[in-house]
Amino acid sequence: MKLFKRSRGLGQDGFLKASPFLVPSIIGFSIFYLVPMIISIFISLTDWNGLDRLFADGFMQEHFIGLQNYKDILGSDEFWKVLGNTAEYIALYLPLMLTTSLLGASLLSKKRPGVGAFRVIYYIPVLTSWVAASLIWRSILAPQYGAMNGILEIFGITGPGWLLDEKWAMPAIVLVSVWKDMGFFALILLSGIVGINRSYYEAADLDGASSWKKFIKITLPLLTPAIFYVLIVSLINSFQLFPQIMIMTDGGPNGATQVMVERIYKYGFRYFRMGYASAFSWILFVIIMTCTAIQMRGQKRWVNYDT
Repeated sequence: MKLFKRSRGLGQDGFLKASPFLVPSIIGFSIFYLVPMIISIFISLTDWNGLDRLFADGFMQEHFIGLQNYKDILGSDEFWKVLGNTAEYIALYLPLMLTTSLLGASLLSKKRPGVGAFRVIYYIPVLTSWVAASLIWRSILAPQYGAMNGILEIFGITGPGWLLDEKWAMPAIVLVSVWKDMGFFALILLSGIVGINRSYYEAADLDGASSWKKFIKITLPLLTPAIFYVLIVSLINSFQLFPQIMIMTDGGPNGATQVMVERIYKYGFRYFRMGYASAFSWILFVIIMTCTAIQMRGQKRWVNYDT
């Protein structure tokens, strides 16, 4: 008990000594995150257009509408369509991204000549600006003169309209997103693979296990913490899908690629319905938090932290 009290006291003393160094971060967090969040909650309860003076005299009497924005959003067909489009993106993106990232991490973990250079090349799309990448891919996926359909034509395949086709627009966005993100997630999974104790593989070799058996029975179970992290981050990023949509399709064709953040941006900065956009943002926040909480509770069933 004395030892516990002593260690606890040292912890408190350490915190007091460190607190002056934490003050700048706390101030920055409060100014740039906490205060804007509180203000956005208030704005979501109004019909403010983003142009009138905020908190001016008579502002409450003129603009306050309570929960009406939330009722309008949840009761609209547009919200459920947008949510469906986002769910379609997630259903296509997560499995493909995880599969390609696992494959890439497995290949990059092999000790072969030139693997260092290949790791750098594999990561280049992550460093590429989304604006530049989206413009290039919009040209590649052009239905008539794009490189993608030109390659398919060599094999006698008539390519679809991609970004101009309601059925293919979202898969095209998924394709570009996986190309952009898989290097980042592969690097995370690669660090997990490298950290696995090699004695497990040596024991498996003595038992005559095949490469596939070692991957299924050793690599995957011990890689589940990294996989869990990748799923958490990629799911959050999926709900925040925005730059590739705005540049490549602008929500079209016929609303097939309208997603949550795209709607928030347009309602706030194109249609000047800032209160409506703020309410949309908080609904998105609740959805992300709910999905993350479900993932956190579900990790106990499949994530293995034993190394």
